[in-house]
Amino acid sequence: MKTKSKRIVSILIILAMTFTLAACGKADNKSNAGNNTAADDGPKSDYHIGIVTGTVAQGEDELRGAEAAMEKFGSADEGGMIVHDTYPDNFMAEQETTISKIVAMADDPDMKAIIVNQSVPGTSAAFDQVRAKNPDILLLALTPQEDTTMVEESSDLALDVDNISRGYRIIEAAKEMGATKFVHISFPRHMSIELLALRRNIMKEAADELGIEFIDETAPDPTSDVGIPGAQQYIAEKIPTWIEKYGKDTAFFCTNDAHTEPLLRGIASGGAIFVEQDLPSPIMGYPGAFSVDLSGEAGDWPAINKKVEDVVVEKGGSGRMGTWAYSLGYSTTIGAVDLVIDVLDGKKELTNIDDIKSAIGNYTEGANWMGSYYVDRASGEEMTNHVLVSQDTYVYGKGYLGMDKVEVPEKYLQMNVDEAQGK
Repeated sequence: MKTKSKRIVSILIILAMTFTLAACGKADNKSNAGNNTAADDGPKSDYHIGIVTGTVAQGEDELRGAEAAMEKFGSADEGGMIVHDTYPDNFMAEQETTISKIVAMADDPDMKAIIVNQSVPGTSAAFDQVRAKNPDILLLALTPQEDTTMVEESSDLALDVDNISRGYRIIEAAKEMGATKFVHISFPRHMSIELLALRRNIMKEAADELGIEFIDETAPDPTSDVGIPGAQQYIAEKIPTWIEKYGKDTAFFCTNDAHTEPLLRGIASGGAIFVEQDLPSPIMGYPGAFSVDLSGEAGDWPAINKKVEDVVVEKGGSGRMGTWAYSLGYSTTIGAVDLVIDVLDGKKELTNIDDIKSAIGNYTEGANWMGSYYVDRASGEEMTNHVLVSQDTYVYGKGYLGMDKVEVPEKYLQMNVDEAQGK
């Protein structure tokens, strides 16, 4: 009996040591994961960051930024940091799907931040639900498309392109590029978005002041029954007629990503002017419009811009077509990940403009980013969790236009939607 008892004790001691070693091993793994260092099977992390983007159908820049973040920080499915999902192409008709995808990320106990780019309708409602589940998750709405006040109330940070200053600078750029007329192409859903409507009205006011004729044209909403193909076909058919009607010294601008590719193709063919996209990027519209293969330049933005530039110049767009040298959607998506990591590590502040520009600047060497807080149009109050950023216009065949040096008159910075002409 004594011998049997000793054996049992020995077995229990061995089992206890085994469990202790296993527990130590797990603790070490978790400790190492927090350092974001690459192990043999990829980057490890002890927390997760969620990214929700659209698909390539509406605009691929944000998606590519999410993919780059997964490549750098690892997929959560493989022990890394990033959880990525996409919302439906027809997000207006499928808002519940968008909401459910965002809210589902809060079910992950390791989720520390959720970044949505572009923040389509439904994002604010989803953020409210996430907040109710876990108030500690950081919520970032990039390029929001909902009511400004609602976005600011639901988000820890709203980050958008500076459509206030750009309303003036794009018209100034068009004039420098030789435009005598400016055509603004949009549709009712976009004109119900406060900042897009305000930008349009600032453009009209600036055009009147700078001696450029301002013209409105309407095109189908790609989220309507005609879908993306129908909306693109409309632009392709209309742009030759518009150029013939208004003349080659006309700058065209559209508020929708899906419209951009056929618009660029038509502008190059007709010899008109294009300042920059609604959400500027060398890969927004240009590669598809001119069949530019960028597979060998993936992630190398100076190389991407140079290759696109060569083709645009070859197509006759030298001095007549522009963009930003670095993608807004790409750089803000992956830049937001860097920002969140530094915030979680206590190194940066989420809403500090210099910290935001620094995070984006990690992926845009040489670009001169401008940043400011959004000013509430009713109260005149600076909204310190709503940051607007912009970059100088790059004209193919010419280089940077110097728009970062253009001082926007104060009246445009303080203008309300109703105060601008043409409302």
